[in-house]
Amino acid sequence: MSLRHALLGLLSERPASGYDLLKLFETSLANVWPATQSQIYTELTKLAGSGLIAVAAEGPRGRKEYALTDDGLAELRHWLTETTPQRTTRSDILLRVFFLGVLRPDQARAYLAELTEMSEESYEQLRRLSDSIDWDDGNLSVYGRIALEYGLRFNAMRREWAEWAAQQIT
Repeated sequence: MSLRHALLGLLSERPASGYDLLKLFETSLANVWPATQSQIYTELTKLAGSGLIAVAAEGPRGRKEYALTDDGLAELRHWLTETTPQRTTRSDILLRVFFLGVLRPDQARAYLAELTEMSEESYEQLRRLSDSIDWDDGNLSVYGRIALEYGLRFNAMRREWAEWAAQQIT
């Protein structure tokens, strides 16, 4: 996934300013694909330059509202249907688990206890986020809720796994 496609996806719902997109990232995509303000504004400039989005309106203090163009929608659809998602991901967490044998058993269990706590905190953070959103029938709501559910289930599974793994260490 790229920031480019994340922005095209958000703009597929409705036009938005860079600030609006930053806020949408903070409340919807931050757990999936974090981005800084400078990254978002830089990518918006590139997208506009390549004709995938256009400035739909300009407001005070140079505020620009961007809209998805037909080419932008075609690019988003192409990415969704004709490119293969990256299947390999690196996990610093699991790499450390693989080498926990070089630690004393109490240190290895402590690492897994921290992982259990981190997973529980992440789960609760997502639960609070879910509770704070005014869900509707729009695409971003429906599919955002599906993605959020993935995060909830993943963190619940990781917590349960870390508890199990700690019990395996003698």
